[in-house]
Amino acid sequence: MLGLGWQELVIVLVIIMIIFGGGKLPEVVKSLGQGVKEFKQEAAGGTDSLAAASASSGDAYEGSPSAERTKVRADDI
Repeated sequence: MLGLGWQELVIVLVIIMIIFGGGKLPEVVKSLGQGVKEFKQEAAGGTDSLAAASASSGDAYEGSPSAERTKVRADDI
């Protein structure tokens, strides 16, 4: 786990306890857990929603440019 041994983890936990205190620590851990949960949900569902959005938009890549699309130069804009 990130190359940390149990001694380093204990030191990190002690520093966290000093910074946040015992009363605020459960709230911090809860919000951290919710953030990790949301991240995992988005990471798992993000590729599915991206594929669904591109399929429904009709802008799928066809391999070659269509005849309807015209090239626009920067000078014409």
